[in-house]
Amino acid sequence: MVESSISISEVSDTAIWMAAYRAEESLRPDALFTDPIAERLAGELRGAVLSSKVAVPGSRGGWPPVVRTALIDGLIARSLAEGCDRVLNLAAGWDTRPYRLELPQALSWFEVDLPKIVDAKNRALVDEEPHCRVTRSSVDLTDPAACAAFVTAAVDGARRPLVITEGLLQYLEPAQVRGLSEVLLAAGVRWWITDLWTPSLLWLVNRTMGRHLGQAQWAFGPARGAAFFQGWTRTDNESIFSAAARWRRSPVWLRPAAVLPDALLRSGVVRLCVAE
Repeated sequence: MVESSISISEVSDTAIWMAAYRAEESLRPDALFTDPIAERLAGELRGAVLSSKVAVPGSRGGWPPVVRTALIDGLIARSLAEGCDRVLNLAAGWDTRPYRLELPQALSWFEVDLPKIVDAKNRALVDEEPHCRVTRSSVDLTDPAACAAFVTAAVDGARRPLVITEGLLQYLEPAQVRGLSEVLLAAGVRWWITDLWTPSLLWLVNRTMGRHLGQAQWAFGPARGAAFFQGWTRTDNESIFSAAARWRRSPVWLRPAAVLPDALLRSGVVRLCVAE
């Protein structure tokens, strides 16, 4: 059972929030996705998270991560249609995509996180059957050598590997993100799906949610957006605010603003491809 507390002592603790929000979304008649495992993973913490105000400022509930999840689902499907033959989910947390998405049985899906997350997830999902081949590993992604060794080994033999860093980069320093980018390029990764947040939203989140985040403060919000990533070309860019308005997940008062070219609203999900 997950501990019933919403305090955040490290970045990996935020994974419980995401499971709780996915469980809530799955109950809607117009759900963007269904995740029958999420409620069990979130456990008794689900009620505490959903009744709290721990969310992006101005939001009701967890619509930003819910919309982000749906957008990334779509980009994964697009990558598979374009020949993706291996997936690496870095800082996977309590993500359950191998169990809820329609995936090729022969697909190899690698998940990475800290030991306590990997061990707990292995225990929680021991009786669940994934739709593809899943391998979980404990890797400290902030250790450049360990990260490079894992990525290199995981993509070995793949023709068009995909890396996902959902909810990870904002907790890293710019130099760490640049180092990760270099690791992925050197290993021969074809696509990289991630969420990016603008500097103004980074500031707003830390200012309004800092007491909840504890040591998990946001650190990465590139002013140049996807242009920060040298050696990569942006092939897809989905605004979380625009998608939330389209899917009626954001508050009513915020939906008209989603069409405006405001720097705050350019936060979203991108798919990067190796520049040719």
